[in-house]
Amino acid sequence: MMSPSPRQPHPDLPDRAAAPLRVAMAQIAPRLGDRRHNLELHLAQIAAARAAGADLVIFPELSLTGYFLRDMVPDVALAPGASEIREMLSAAGPAAVVAGFVEESSEHRFFNAAFWGEGGRVVHVHRKVYLPTYGLFDEQRYFAAGERIRAFDAARFGRVGILICEDFWHLSAAAIMQAEEVDLLVCVSNSPARGVAGPTIRTAETYRQLARAFAQLLGAVVIVVNRVGFEDGLCYWGGSQAVGPDGRPLAEGPMLDEALTMATFDRAELRRQRLAAPLARDERLLMTIEELQRIKRQRYDA
Repeated sequence: MMSPSPRQPHPDLPDRAAAPLRVAMAQIAPRLGDRRHNLELHLAQIAAARAAGADLVIFPELSLTGYFLRDMVPDVALAPGASEIREMLSAAGPAAVVAGFVEESSEHRFFNAAFWGEGGRVVHVHRKVYLPTYGLFDEQRYFAAGERIRAFDAARFGRVGILICEDFWHLSAAAIMQAEEVDLLVCVSNSPARGVAGPTIRTAETYRQLARAFAQLLGAVVIVVNRVGFEDGLCYWGGSQAVGPDGRPLAEGPMLDEALTMATFDRAELRRQRLAAPLARDERLLMTIEELQRIKRQRYDA
């Protein structure tokens, strides 16, 4: 996994004059534990996205494997340089790809991970930090937790951050992404339908609220791609969404059905929103660090 590099300043005119970017949100229904079938599903979606002019294709959490893997985790694990990932990057051509997989480290630890690949190589891998163990979730039994939340520089997209499902529900992750000055925040998820009341799915509503709030607080484009289908008795609701830096929806995928949904955004909108609401400029980062250190001393060092 590559180390993050310091943010490079963006020249004024290229940023403002660049063509709008097109993102394909591929909410699919992967088959549990069937990596070959799921790879073919990815390749078909990548081909369709390229035909639609996509600059970036995003798949859900653990899209290559399915979610409730349990004891299958070691059997479906990959290294970031695995042939399946290389095949996806080759198929993507000039487009970037985000997909979820089980990563096996050189120490044979297993992570719920997502990669960003472009130009034929993996540029960044995020390992899920917050592994849920409440309700129907038991990820810590099968996965090691990631230890870093970091942004990276991506061609055409500027500064990018990736979060995985539960990471998105924690303010610490959003605060780090704001400090990293991200232009694009991608969340990939496997969120099942919970809190269903008539046509309303509570988990879907929460993701919508978080995406719009984080987009405004970060002054960034936020994209959430969630899976669909049934697995282990659970229904996944889809509803992928792209939100502009002003908190307004750019595109939304359908509920419950597989779909390839296109979203278009202009990076000039980032500048306009940050001029209108310069929240990152006014953030007191050093004060935040000092206060967190004080809380750490009180809570853990006493």
